[in-house]
Amino acid sequence: MPLVASRHITAFLDGEDSPDISNPIHSTEVAAEYGFRAALVGGVTVYGWFVPPILEALGESWLDSGWVDVSFRRPVYPGDEMTAAVSGVPAGVAIEMTSGAGELCLHGTVGLVAPAWASEFSDVPFRSPVEAANPMPELSLDDAPIGRELRPMFVPLSVSEAETYADEKQRDPHPRWRAPKPRLHPGWLAARMTPLLKHSYRYGPSIHTRSRILHLGPGFAGVAVVVNGRFVAAFERKGHHYAVLDGLVSSVEGEPIARLRHTTIFRIARPAS
Repeated sequence: MPLVASRHITAFLDGEDSPDISNPIHSTEVAAEYGFRAALVGGVTVYGWFVPPILEALGESWLDSGWVDVSFRRPVYPGDEMTAAVSGVPAGVAIEMTSGAGELCLHGTVGLVAPAWASEFSDVPFRSPVEAANPMPELSLDDAPIGRELRPMFVPLSVSEAETYADEKQRDPHPRWRAPKPRLHPGWLAARMTPLLKHSYRYGPSIHTRSRILHLGPGFAGVAVVVNGRFVAAFERKGHHYAVLDGLVSSVEGEPIARLRHTTIFRIARPAS
């Protein structure tokens, strides 16, 4: 495959290494309980590291009307030497991220013309945000709210927070992520789905496995967004319990910014003793 653009980055933990964080699989202590050799770097953060070569290959218009279908194949650990490659293939543009050991950790496709799967998204309407559920019910495979809407969530993002995200989670100094009018980073947009589910349900450590994202219009920091969603499916595979969610990120006035389909393991199978 002809290489179009690439980026090398040394993986790093994008938050506090503590079992008390919102998703403790990103801590050394809890990751070890599930058989991992170190804390897992967040999948949406790893995807975000791909943004510079994607934009080099496809241009700025990808932020407003492009798409991505990305799957996470293997864990990324702090200290891993990662290479993100964007390559031209007959069917479009492929993305792959490999470790220094040659392991494929992330793969997918990106493009500018709406893909066939765009029609598969469920109809998630814009609704005004509400407070988090109280009491918070526990998410389970047997009682998964398939077909039901999740509680809409209000998410502010200041200019300084957008710059901090670009600096600390993406290590991307490009002016597009900075004052006076920073763009919403695609990695930040992809990361809205886990908080949305946790706005309605409580559950334990989780692992993000796939995202399909359609960019529908420009989004900027300094204002807030509203995230709506629907619980699409739940299933078990190799002992893991999965959830599939469809989401809509909009301005507070209801202008769409992105649609997302998010697949996550919400109950991780423990290794055999």
